Amino acid sequence: MTISDVMTEADHWAKQDASAVVTAQHVTKALQQSRYRSALTEDRLQEMIDDGTIHIATEGAVTGQVNGLAVLSTGSHTFGKPSRITARVSVGRGQVTNIERETKLSGRIHDKGFQILKGYVNGKYGTKKPLSLSASIWFEQTYSKVDGDSASSTEIYALLSGLSRAPIDQGLAVTGSVNQTGEVQAIGGASLKIEGFFDVCVARGLTGTQGVMIPSDNVKNLVLHERVDTAVKGGQFHIYAVSHVDEGIEVLTGVPAGQPDEEGVYPEGSIHARVEERLVQMARTAKQFAKSLNDETKPDNGENETEDKEVIT
Repeated sequence: MTISDVMTEADHWAKQDASAVVTAQHVTKALQQSRYRSALTEDRLQEMIDDGTIHIATEGAVTGQVNGLAVLSTGSHTFGKPSRITARVSVGRGQVTNIERETKLSGRIHDKGFQILKGYVNGKYGTKKPLSLSASIWFEQTYSKVDGDSASSTEIYALLSGLSRAPIDQGLAVTGSVNQTGEVQAIGGASLKIEGFFDVCVARGLTGTQGVMIPSDNVKNLVLHERVDTAVKGGQFHIYAVSHVDEGIEVLTGVPAGQPDEEGVYPEGSIHARVEERLVQMARTAKQFAKSLNDETKPDNGENETEDKEVIT
């Protein structure tokens, strides 16, 4: 809805009230009526989240699962809604798979963000050893094209959680693009995304621990609805601003990310230390499995030679 449309409709409601001036009440009513006329899709999505058709958790902690945030548009109406992002990890040869891309449901900018994610992982953990992992990341219950790079940090958090086995707080939702060094960068639609997750939490019941994590660079652009602003000021809902992946994973898991010492060793129990340990375990598993296959297929030369001699004799 453009400003001129708001002014025209607010003027209409002022005339209905026989008011000589347009007040804030008339402007608010104009916005409410505009939303009522355009928000059918948003309301239906909210209903499906409420009845459990669309799976979004707002409480508890789960490994390898994060609430991402997206902006959807239906004609003149634009709104934010959460989407579950999950990561699964196993022994492999360094593959990190974007399921959306494999199914041709990923846009070019999302593909770019995913390649940056892979660059971060390779640079962070693959400089001293090959990565013996396989991972797949996807947006659950999405059946149309996914585009934009605002979920790249969210995808990293899901992967780090899966590798470190550190559960992520499901009362939080995340948005933010990322570069190859782990810096979290600004994205579009931050206010709409916050409001979208806030509405889901309100429908379930605010617990006082729920919130949204956004890039620090987006704080200056926030223009939130009064209902969200009031809840934030009252401590019922929280907005976390982060500038690096390390800050974000600490907020989501409550576990320190860890900074390496002079020898590149991370503190015991930290997220990065746990990821390193898991990657070493995967490498050993891959090596042991390869060795066992070689042992099974290797001919027993001693027995064969004996049998051959007996036949010749």
